[in-house]
Amino acid sequence: MINLKTAHEIDLMARAGKLLASVLPPLREACVPGVRTAELDKIADKLIRAGGATPGFLGYHGFPKSICVSINDEAVHGIPGPRKVAAGDVVSLDLGLVLEGFWADAGTTVGVGKISKEADRLIKVTEEALYVGIAKAQPGGYLGDISSAIQKHVEKAGFSVIRQFVGHGIGRQMHEDPQVPNFGSPGTPPRLKPGMTLAIEPMVNAGSHEVYMKPDGWTICTADGALSAYFEHTVAITDKGPLILTALGTPNGRSNGASH
Repeated sequence: MINLKTAHEIDLMARAGKLLASVLPPLREACVPGVRTAELDKIADKLIRAGGATPGFLGYHGFPKSICVSINDEAVHGIPGPRKVAAGDVVSLDLGLVLEGFWADAGTTVGVGKISKEADRLIKVTEEALYVGIAKAQPGGYLGDISSAIQKHVEKAGFSVIRQFVGHGIGRQMHEDPQVPNFGSPGTPPRLKPGMTLAIEPMVNAGSHEVYMKPDGWTICTADGALSAYFEHTVAITDKGPLILTALGTPNGRSNGASH
């Protein structure tokens, strides 16, 4: 069942989203050669708690850390630890928090130092795909409009979207209805209504869309060893269009579909 949010609830989610958005810039800046992924986790955990929120991922279904850090062929759900980031790495950061009973979920991918042209293009296309999808989050439209737009943008660039993991509704729970695939056909239900809040998150591979799970039970990797990138925003659908709740420095969080 899709849980439509009131204007007040969306305001609360926007407060959570603003705090989460403020954690991303210092986390991106800390992604330098030699930093351990566990250090990135500590930075995010400290900033989230300093804002009066709870790190949402810590303990979620047993996840042992406060954020996910996935490197190169790791697509999502990488567990921070002693591994050091190296120059040329592609580092995906996924983080969530709970503030005043509501979730915010966001993510970004960082190229560390000088990266390959393919890596640079993968990151650029993945971020563009996020905003192409958000632009389709219009009241009266369909969920499939978002999914289809993301898939088309990614595949036109010669990349692929992961099928086994998808975006999701979000609110008092991290995972609510509906699921938000990054592939599909325009016009596919459900219909988009004001009050819907969605975590839209393109997960894009440079090679095949196939993935596998590492023995740690969490980390998802590309089956062919190709690079993967990921971007995410929490978005509310309003009668005026999509409102990005995890935006930083965007007037009212409104999106025109352009990458920032």
